[in-house]
Amino acid sequence: MLTLEIDIESPWPTTSDWAALANRAAQAAGDVAPELAHPRLLASLLFTADDDVQALNREWRGKDKPTNVLSFPMLARSDLLDLAPEGPPELLGDIALAFETCAREAAEKNCPIEAHAAHLIVHGLLHLAGHDHEISSADAEAMEALEIKALASLGLADPYAAPQSSDGAVN
Repeated sequence: MLTLEIDIESPWPTTSDWAALANRAAQAAGDVAPELAHPRLLASLLFTADDDVQALNREWRGKDKPTNVLSFPMLARSDLLDLAPEGPPELLGDIALAFETCAREAAEKNCPIEAHAAHLIVHGLLHLAGHDHEISSADAEAMEALEIKALASLGLADPYAAPQSSDGAVN
């Protein structure tokens, strides 16, 4: 399985086990996208504030605003798919989640922030694996299907469906 290096900063509340959630989300992502289950892979995951994500978004994407999740792939999809089973760890990439944006979106979706964060982690990992919803509607549908399947394995509702129950569970 992919190894996550996780850094959790304020303002993410300490009342939730974000590292455990991230590892469960990574396992679910690897179950639906087997290239992510490669044992040599390493990804960093930063739980941070909107201001930090905005700075990253401005520097790397030229967009001076916060966003819910940013993904910075380090491996081309072809290199990921051709990765030999043996060898040193390979950095798949970096992901950053913005607390305030995640919390606001979770409230708008009527789901717990933990459910929304799990979705964003799966989404970010799929981006690191070379999936991209911005290429075409077919690519978007394929990526969403993987996300839905991964989240269902965690007992979480389809994030693209109608509003969820207040616990974020599948009804």
